[in-house]
Amino acid sequence: RTALIFCYHLKKTAAESHRMLVEAYGEHALGKSQCFEWFKKFKH
Repeated sequence: RTALIFCYHLKKTAAESHRMLVEAYGEHALGKSQCFEWFKKFKH
């Protein structure tokens, strides 16, 4: 979640953020749909 908040403040999209997480954490990264759900929560 912290990494996603960081990406959100950098104006990254959910898709860009997910790609970065996969690059960093591989198969242990958060799922794409979960990233999109978190970004929806950040916007509200």
